[in-house]
Amino acid sequence: MNVNQDTRNLFRQGAATAWPICLGYFPLGLALGVLAQKAGIPWWAVAMMSILVFAGSAQFICVAMLSAGASAPAIILTTFFINLRHVLMSSALAVHLQGVSRRFLAVFSYGITDESFAANMTRFREGDWDRWRALVVNHLANSAWILATVFGTLVGQFVPQGAMGIDYALTGMFLGLLAFQLKGRIHLLTGLLAAALSVAWYVMIPGNSYIVGASMSAATAGYLLKRRREKHR
Repeated sequence: MNVNQDTRNLFRQGAATAWPICLGYFPLGLALGVLAQKAGIPWWAVAMMSILVFAGSAQFICVAMLSAGASAPAIILTTFFINLRHVLMSSALAVHLQGVSRRFLAVFSYGITDESFAANMTRFREGDWDRWRALVVNHLANSAWILATVFGTLVGQFVPQGAMGIDYALTGMFLGLLAFQLKGRIHLLTGLLAAALSVAWYVMIPGNSYIVGASMSAATAGYLLKRRREKHR
């Protein structure tokens, strides 16, 4: 088998794993693009955001905070904490990328998302996967996301405000992400505490600090509760 045939097989296997992710990214990217257009963000800025950030949840909340007139430090701090999970995902994938050059790691790590992480980790654990196929998964998903968000921004001007429930896309996406994380009583208590704190903080303290403050406070309380339970086992 020659090199070209090997490359085609590698790409085909990576694409076969990536296509469900790309399919899921299209409606979400479309919704983000429409919301960004309604917030007055031009298509080229959305394209740059998708290229430079490439993190759906962070981009959704960034658009929402820009629409609400939040300050730049609040947006940066919020998206930083939202994306901290990438440190954990990268650490888990690093086990399968021993001895790889830093240049490859930089290109690879840029494309890591929740979905590509889950797909690649599953394939790595099954033992029939390598870094090049994983790289194809990451960057096909990346390309689909960029195209979907830009397309959503371009068609957003033809979509009436609030049509098809697009205004609910951000809330719905975060509720979905939250539901998948509720794997025990402590997780549920932490979520409820975050909701109560954010409402109380929003009512009592002006500004947008309630997003970061409530999430950090609730996460800290959840961590302490978990440690306390582990000590008493």
